[in-house]
Amino acid sequence: MELKPVFSVWELNTYVSLMLSGDENMQDVTVNGEISGFKRHISGHLYFTLKDDRAAVRCVMFKPNALRLTFFPKDGMQVQLHGSAGLYERDGSFQLNVRSMEKTGDGQLFARFMAYKQELEALGWLDPSIKKPIPKLPRCIGVVTSKTGAAIEDIRNVTARRFPSMPLILYPASVQGERAAKEIAAAIRKADAEHRCDVLIVGRGGGSMEDLWCFNEPEVAQAIHECSLPVISAVGHEIDFSIADFVADLRAPTPSAAAELAVPEQREMQARLEEALGRLRRALKAGCDRKRHRLEGLKGRPGMLRLPMLLEQRRQELDMDREALLREQQQAALIKRHGLEAMKLRLEGAAPQRILERGYACVLDDKGKLVSSAKQVQPGQNVSIDWADGRASACITGKENTHGGQKL
Repeated sequence: MELKPVFSVWELNTYVSLMLSGDENMQDVTVNGEISGFKRHISGHLYFTLKDDRAAVRCVMFKPNALRLTFFPKDGMQVQLHGSAGLYERDGSFQLNVRSMEKTGDGQLFARFMAYKQELEALGWLDPSIKKPIPKLPRCIGVVTSKTGAAIEDIRNVTARRFPSMPLILYPASVQGERAAKEIAAAIRKADAEHRCDVLIVGRGGGSMEDLWCFNEPEVAQAIHECSLPVISAVGHEIDFSIADFVADLRAPTPSAAAELAVPEQREMQARLEEALGRLRRALKAGCDRKRHRLEGLKGRPGMLRLPMLLEQRRQELDMDREALLREQQQAALIKRHGLEAMKLRLEGAAPQRILERGYACVLDDKGKLVSSAKQVQPGQNVSIDWADGRASACITGKENTHGGQKL
């Protein structure tokens, strides 16, 4: 019985790698597809996935070959690759080692992106004139992103460095997957309704075009467009663009850059404030000095030398006017007093007691009421007669009615 060999994982991967490298067909392959998940490493190597509508394959293009490219690859771009198929032995992943790359198109996703962007341009949503300004000193910053992603940590770190006391409010939402667009739009509307912050950062860290696609969805664009708060879009890295970037009031290349744009530098603002206060103090002092110099110059003029005399004359005129006014008031008061005394004498002369003192009498009936007409008494009725010096009782024995001095 023939014993089959038993491989270690490393031996198996090495064997498959040798098999691929020994296959002439696999050492010179040409493949068409769409770039996804593109990354440029600090070393200069390019890492990405090439895909079509049914499959995907990992690709690597090392720096010497990457330097010969005449264009900058990006997600969604349709390309044709030339290279060799192999196995990355460390993790057993099949990959293409790309020697050259040619651009053949922008891919289906990119075509969708451009079509929707043109639609929004026609609606006027991308018009720079409707963009709201970002406040210079916001009271609070709102952030719509994942609560566990790197974006919120980057924003917190930048905010703590630039303005430690600036409050942040996180409106958490998924930033990748089927529900991401709905959650992002709902978070934007919630922040807008609460109005607790003065500016809103919407975004996430980098990823493939598919990872960032939720920021290209219509519901996110509409929520940003209808938001009354200024919105800063911070989606992906500097090379990434999304529909949210174009609809927002300001685009930031990264979440950290968005925090730089939204959060003022506290020390810089304090320095500017102190500088402004210094300019104000200097301006006030200069103004006072000018007024003082002008006053000193006015003191030596002939008109200013006559000023004390003119003031004394005005004081004398004021005293004379005051005395004349006082005399007029006294004269008017005297006339009023004489009038009141004359009126008093007339009233006293018309008093009943004064009339009786002139020899007249007053007749009262038996009930003490004044008898002012002969019609008010009858023969046999008792009456009282009042004079200035006394009263007498009497009885009506008869009466004669007269009218105008004639008997009736």
